[in-house]
Amino acid sequence: MGRSRYKICDTTAPYFLTCTVINWMPLFTRPQTVEILLDALRYRQENNNWKIYGYVFLENHIHLLVQADNLAEDLPRFKSFTARRLIDYLEECKAERLLKQMAFFRKEHKQDREYQCWEEGSHPQLIENEEVLRQKLEYMHLNPVKRGYVDDPIHWRYSSARDYAGLTGLIPVYTGWW
Repeated sequence: MGRSRYKICDTTAPYFLTCTVINWMPLFTRPQTVEILLDALRYRQENNNWKIYGYVFLENHIHLLVQADNLAEDLPRFKSFTARRLIDYLEECKAERLLKQMAFFRKEHKQDREYQCWEEGSHPQLIENEEVLRQKLEYMHLNPVKRGYVDDPIHWRYSSARDYAGLTGLIPVYTGWW
């Protein structure tokens, strides 16, 4: 889990997670980088029983509402896997500016790697009831609206807002609690 004071303890409830790109770099501005995240989430849904209640991807961070049997172990694996895939993609594209920033902002104690993609931790917040779940979903879905990217949350392609509006999103979302 990194050096965060937040802990994932309850496997029977969802958690609100925030994963931030190192130094808030705008990494998710290309469909290809977002697809790496989507593929990794689909894999975890199919193979690690991740129940995704909601998500939103912005250019420099993602929010997830997710429940899993081993979320405390799976989340670092998700971040490690996506980091490796993202770095490989950036190297293939010769995205030198982004790679240089990932090297420059790499934490000094991370001596086992050349680049760092994600900030440490994910600030997991236990969702204890439906009211809090609704609040977090609303917060997530309004994020692109507050940034001025769209006028309506369902117009943001990389969000579960569409699923909650009865439309089909990019990955399956658990709305059975609704």
